[in-house]
Amino acid sequence: MTIKECYEKMGANYQDVIKRLPSEAMIKKFALKFREDTSFQELETALNEKQVDIAFRAAHTLKGVCMNLGFNHLYKPSFDITESLRAGNLEEGLQLFGEVKKQYEKTIEALNEFSQQK
Repeated sequence: MTIKECYEKMGANYQDVIKRLPSEAMIKKFALKFREDTSFQELETALNEKQVDIAFRAAHTLKGVCMNLGFNHLYKPSFDITESLRAGNLEEGLQLFGEVKKQYEKTIEALNEFSQQK
């Protein structure tokens, strides 16, 4: 599996990220580092603890990382939950979290598969 195929598997936009990161090696490096990012776990914990401000910051961070890496499939739900939490709407944020989690897990699964085949 190539990094481009990994992006295709997760539903991400490889063509978008190749415009920002000048080489496939850099894309591989930063995409694989995404697995170490803690913003998703922070978001989940903050939502469970009903801490809207912390959840907002975590969602905002996750959204930015996804945008930079071309993870459009995860960026969209991250954007939606960020805006909901920005408005202080915890209940809507909780409802939107399901799609964030689904896309996050899909991303991690594809990245783990890619890393095992290197």
